[in-house]
Amino acid sequence: MHKRSLSRIRLGIPLARTSFLVLMTLVLSGLPSTGEVGAVSTGEENAPFILPFAGPPGPDTWLLGQPYGNTTFAYRYRSSTYWAGQGLHFGLDLAAPCGTPVLAIGDGIVHSVDSWHGAKPHNLMINHSNGYASFYGHLLVRSHLKPGQEVKAGDVIGLSGDPDLTCASRPHLHLEIRDAPNHTRAFNPLPLIDADWERIALIGGHPITFEHDIDHPRRWQELLDQPNIRFGSTLVNDYENPWPPEW
Repeated sequence: MHKRSLSRIRLGIPLARTSFLVLMTLVLSGLPSTGEVGAVSTGEENAPFILPFAGPPGPDTWLLGQPYGNTTFAYRYRSSTYWAGQGLHFGLDLAAPCGTPVLAIGDGIVHSVDSWHGAKPHNLMINHSNGYASFYGHLLVRSHLKPGQEVKAGDVIGLSGDPDLTCASRPHLHLEIRDAPNHTRAFNPLPLIDADWERIALIGGHPITFEHDIDHPRRWQELLDQPNIRFGSTLVNDYENPWPPEW
């Protein structure tokens, strides 16, 4: 499938029902079979990590929820929920039913279990030898792993949960990629995970939109084009002329 600008797909005129069904048929027909670890591969050799779920996305498995970066939702709460991440969504949200097995995205050593980093009710941090760390939040139960334990890519490390503790309101996995060992910076997980994110975004649960700075309208409008984060630093998206505006 030819790759196109996601901003054009996101912000364009809604598809008619017939066109939508044709598009979904084309998208789903190109996805790998269920059970393939690291499914929907782009073939990019520079992506060091695999997906945190086994099998392809879909209505009964998992979907892309909120991406990393300058999302309109994060902008709305930039001074409260996301202030520590410079006003950006500092992780990747993948919607999935509670109890979905979560896989380690790479080989590593468990750094912490249920740490102060949040993402309740349970979380896990793994340090990787390539200078990155992966953080898994909103786990259903405390992980069975222990700090210092070695894990391999594809190992089941926990179960996805719901931050509201209902398994009905917004069940999802919150996945971050940080620097190791300090964990003071966050990076966009999408370029670092071997998956076809443009295709995955087409079958997501809702439109993906990023906040515009009218003074720099093209900046940070793509899934793969989002800034790195230094936790605790000043907001980077406190715009004077935002769109959508703050009513």
